[in-house]
Amino acid sequence: MAKKKLNCWEFKKCGRQPGGELVYKFGLCPATRETLLDGVHDGENAGRACWIVAGTFCGGEVQGLFAKKYETCKDCDFYKMVLGEEGGKFEITLNLFKRLKEDEP
Repeated sequence: MAKKKLNCWEFKKCGRQPGGELVYKFGLCPATRETLLDGVHDGENAGRACWIVAGTFCGGEVQGLFAKKYETCKDCDFYKMVLGEEGGKFEITLNLFKRLKEDEP
């Protein structure tokens, strides 16, 4: 049986997942709700592609737009773990970004 892959909120223990202890203070993390990325890297919603989602909670604060946060994300231990786990199956960020943009009106 394959080992369950961790979503970002499980790995980082940020408390912004549904039922998390910090939802009342910072709100529900958008990565937990981003259904267009469900299943990417075997994650739940954007749980294994959080670097593409604005408003995630990293480094002790809510992160803004993709363009502003991606440099930080590339150095993140979770991002590096997903990259290593997925190897050649890692879906590049540009493709993930296109998935989100295709759904816009």
